Amino acid sequence: MRSISLESLNSATKYPSILTFHERGPRGTLTETVVEAFEEDVLATEKVDGANARIIAFSNGDYIIGSREHLLYARGDLIANPKDGLVEALRPVADSLWTTGGGGTQALVLYLEVYGGKIGRNAGQYTGQGQVGFRMFDAATVSGEILARTLAEVATWREQHGQQFFTEGELQDLASEEGIELTPRLGTFRASEVPTGIEEMHAFLTSRIPATNVALDSEAGRRPEGLVLRTHDRKVIAKARLADYESTLRVRSGR
Repeated sequence: MRSISLESLNSATKYPSILTFHERGPRGTLTETVVEAFEEDVLATEKVDGANARIIAFSNGDYIIGSREHLLYARGDLIANPKDGLVEALRPVADSLWTTGGGGTQALVLYLEVYGGKIGRNAGQYTGQGQVGFRMFDAATVSGEILARTLAEVATWREQHGQQFFTEGELQDLASEEGIELTPRLGTFRASEVPTGIEEMHAFLTSRIPATNVALDSEAGRRPEGLVLRTHDRKVIAKARLADYESTLRVRSGR
């Protein structure tokens, strides 16, 4: 870990933004234009509303915990960045990892959503008692060759979709090996079963996820955030937030 640039590591392991399934239009409402069209089977998973985090693990047992934008803690640090309680929540997971990123400076990156507690305005939908949970939603490997590049080169590589994410099968295997729960899997659908209209997608969301599946206690509000739709090889991925469809339909109805 000492032989690589932490700036390059941070850039290479940042999680890319996921586009909305429908394009955004005026006033933030959605249009009927589908941004990410599916031609293969589509896996629907629950989109958990919390703080995006990552664990970057190396073959020698070193690891770094980061938020979406920043690296917060490295194994052995005396002081951890307290942002959103991410390090406190994920350090036991990182300490127990036995799957490694491979030889040399290759890194295994686990992407997790930490939620509940006081994380975000929707924390109360997951807990009424201040509990904190986490779920893994993606994983990738980053080679030592990439980490040896300059910061500008790494940024270009990432923007050109150079990150090698796990397929659904690989992600399931990793979660099983490490004993880490994934975001809930809500079924696989044929591409033709995924609705392309605003009203139809709203109905799809309310029927497939009427309440969150990751509530941490009985006092949780349980309102869901939405779905992430992806092919099993992850080449096509999009998100559909319930609130976006509700607000769009309210604007259309004049309410």
